[in-house]
Amino acid sequence: MNWWFSDYYNHPNFGPVFAISWVVWVVVSIVLHELGHGYTAIRCGDDTPLALRRMTLNPFVHIPPMAWLMFAVFGFTWGLMPVSPSNFRGRYDDAKVSAAGPAVNFGLFILCAFGSALWMVFASGVADPVGGNVRVFLLVGTFINLMGVVFNLIPVPPLDGSSILSNFSPAYRRIWEGPNAQVVGLIAFALLFFVVGKKIWGPVIEGAIWTIAQFVRILT
Repeated sequence: MNWWFSDYYNHPNFGPVFAISWVVWVVVSIVLHELGHGYTAIRCGDDTPLALRRMTLNPFVHIPPMAWLMFAVFGFTWGLMPVSPSNFRGRYDDAKVSAAGPAVNFGLFILCAFGSALWMVFASGVADPVGGNVRVFLLVGTFINLMGVVFNLIPVPPLDGSSILSNFSPAYRRIWEGPNAQVVGLIAFALLFFVVGKKIWGPVIEGAIWTIAQFVRILT
């Protein structure tokens, strides 16, 4: 059985910079994603992230031990930001807090895509390895964060899309409040992670490249 990190590290079309960039961007994106949840929860009246000292850049606070293991094995993982919806002031604050994480990923996606375009247009003369390494780093950030947006908005627990839809649809929320909801949610998430995730990755790469290309067109 091949290990994803060594496959990327030794692959002639990827290499060490791609593998290391992948690790960096997954961790950074998750940390900022969770801080987006926490910041919005605080703005909505819930001080749980502050009380539990979760408003930190320390990735070991946001990514639990089992998630680190999943990251080591599969190359993807998740984070946690505890909030108390009962403290929210507004009717749709739960949806706002849930949407804040993917919104952060979307912002990072745009920044990385625009940064990639800027680098391609204005730094084309920078010699390798610096020129190529920066380009790879920004491209990986673009892919990872677009995947963070698309994947997290799918309405299956425990993804953010489920909380967003539940906040607007009581009928959908009741589906996940039954006695077997946790088991069904776990099975659905596993299928999503291992089966659907592979099908999403191709369109995500195409979408990221298309976005970078549009920025290049604007800049030139």
